[in-house]
Amino acid sequence: MAKPRPKLPPREAILALADDQGRLAVRAAPNASADAILLPEDGEALRVRVTAPPEDGRANEAILALLAKALGQPRSSLELLRGATARDKLISIGRG
Repeated sequence: MAKPRPKLPPREAILALADDQGRLAVRAAPNASADAILLPEDGEALRVRVTAPPEDGRANEAILALLAKALGQPRSSLELLRGATARDKLISIGRG
């Protein structure tokens, strides 16, 4: 059985959530049943769900890869600035 495709919001909707310095606040949910990016409601952070476990940085890498895919940018254009071991993360997005 094929793995379901992740639900990805439009690139413009994600970029609109970044501050003027290109930083994006993210609320992570590792060990999810499927990969997904959910737009925030009422001033919350962007929610990113990944199936990867929060061990050895695998969930962080999965989050960055999923965001890069949604933004249509290479993974190398994204950088985790804060929150390597926390659910709340701050990610720098290159405007490539």
